Amino acid sequence: MAFWWPIIVLAFAYAICRFLLMLIPPNVPSIDVDASDVLDDGNQTQENSFIYIPPRGRTQQSDRKVQCYEPATMKYLGFFPALTPAEVEERVAQARKAQKIWAKSSFKQRRQFLRILLKYILEHQKLICEVSSRDTGKTMVDASLGEIMTTCEKITWLLSEGEKWLKPEYRSSGRSMLHKISKVEFHPLGVIGAIVSWNYPFHNIFNPMLAAVFSGNGVVIKVSEHASFSGCFYFRIIQAALAAVGAPENLVDVITGFAETGEALESSVDKIIFVGSPGVGKMIMTKAAETLIPVTLELGGKDAFIVCEDVEIPQVAQVAVRAALQSSGQNCAGAERFYVHRDIYTSFINQVTKIVKSVSAGPPLAARYDMGAICLQEHSDKLQHLVDDAVDKGAEIVARGSFGHLGEGAVDQFFPPTVLINVNHTMKLMQEETFGPIMPIMKFSTDEEVVKLANDSRYGLGCAVFSGSQRRAREIASQIHCGVAAINDFASNYMGQSLPFGGVKDSGFGRFAGVEGLRACCLVKSVVEDRWWPYIKTKIPKPIQYPVAENGFEFQESLVEALYGLNIWDRLRALVNVLKIISEQNPVAGGKRND
Repeated sequence: MAFWWPIIVLAFAYAICRFLLMLIPPNVPSIDVDASDVLDDGNQTQENSFIYIPPRGRTQQSDRKVQCYEPATMKYLGFFPALTPAEVEERVAQARKAQKIWAKSSFKQRRQFLRILLKYILEHQKLICEVSSRDTGKTMVDASLGEIMTTCEKITWLLSEGEKWLKPEYRSSGRSMLHKISKVEFHPLGVIGAIVSWNYPFHNIFNPMLAAVFSGNGVVIKVSEHASFSGCFYFRIIQAALAAVGAPENLVDVITGFAETGEALESSVDKIIFVGSPGVGKMIMTKAAETLIPVTLELGGKDAFIVCEDVEIPQVAQVAVRAALQSSGQNCAGAERFYVHRDIYTSFINQVTKIVKSVSAGPPLAARYDMGAICLQEHSDKLQHLVDDAVDKGAEIVARGSFGHLGEGAVDQFFPPTVLINVNHTMKLMQEETFGPIMPIMKFSTDEEVVKLANDSRYGLGCAVFSGSQRRAREIASQIHCGVAAINDFASNYMGQSLPFGGVKDSGFGRFAGVEGLRACCLVKSVVEDRWWPYIKTKIPKPIQYPVAENGFEFQESLVEALYGLNIWDRLRALVNVLKIISEQNPVAGGKRND
């Protein structure tokens, strides 16, 4: 006891010191970001105060300008240049120069960059959400959930674990290389290109940027033409934080434009990350094949939401409606196919109907609406076509939400939350990605049946399974061919930034987030070196030195048996033969060789 007492005291004192150090706030400088031109304070200039009417029959590309407007009100927000291929190549070249400097930065400097960003985000949550809301039409609550919380979680995870997963990882050397040290090193790839979608303009920029920069890369991000207004403001935040830690200029860049701009970016970088549709994803793959750069694709989704008969119906119904609205025109994290056990089918629909009828949609910054506008022009026409197709094939609309006060020019930017029953897989609504607040509910009888239904899709992004038996829910989820599964919850995977995120089939491949996503930004290098250098060095055994001895193959055969034999006696016998051959010192020069 006398021996252990001092050790216990020292350990206790160490724990107290660590606790006291945790109470001392880190020294994180504040940054100033100009936001005077991104908030609607009622003092807009005449040029930026009119209602924007998108051109019909022609694209914006002919104007070389990316026109921006509020989907919820159609107010004009300004324009950004559509960069030419030459301009994109120059931006990437500048990022490449900066990356060579940043690759030598310390993890301490990189963590400080993250802390500065985190501090700004926490202090300016409302500003960030309002900008996202203006540009995409989503509500402030949806922006907070999908933009702020996920990004803060990613930053926190990188601060806590990022360095650990980028340090060399030591591996076993195997039986034949016991005298060696084997490790995996993670080096920056160079400049990573990201082409991101509009549905989460803040997180879709910060997600690839954080992983790329923390792993020592530069990154050039092409934002969607539907979210350039917000993307260019969020870029200012990144620039200010990088400047605060003394990072080289142009390490991170945000560019605007159309397809031509994205193609030029892909041709110039060392890896491409794409978030978008399967069709464009396939074109990205084709282009990447020209330079054989690695690709990560996060494409469409048609997530299944499965409800077994042993759940608490009111609670799960609330989650289901939230999941359906999350798949609206402002987001892409929602469920689009709902399967409910026949024993509770009617009760569940009654509960969902009650909730949906209480949901109202309207301009998200004008009042407290449950749902905002649809970001994409003319997307409401597509949604109505999907509903009409389902109704023509036997589906029934049982509930629709309401609208708040809409401006005359923005009516087409809204679609009411809609619940349909009696749906089946012959309907386009159950096969095509909806990207809208539509809730088709189909009944099932057995677990085997619902697994088949869930897998009957070209997509494989995620699923959510609800059951009073967690074991049953796990069993169902394990049989669904997708990359993300939530048990008795929905979209919780997004908040677990230690987890990889991605899908299969037409939902793409590769992973964001987690160890897998972080290391995907790296050149993974295997390294082997002598364990006891210079005392033990690699030397080729004499029987297989050039010119190879006549008993060279006999030596190799015995060596393999000695290393990998199935029982100890065979291995010992082979080892004796190996030593015997080595000790014989047979001369090679006079040996006979077969031609």
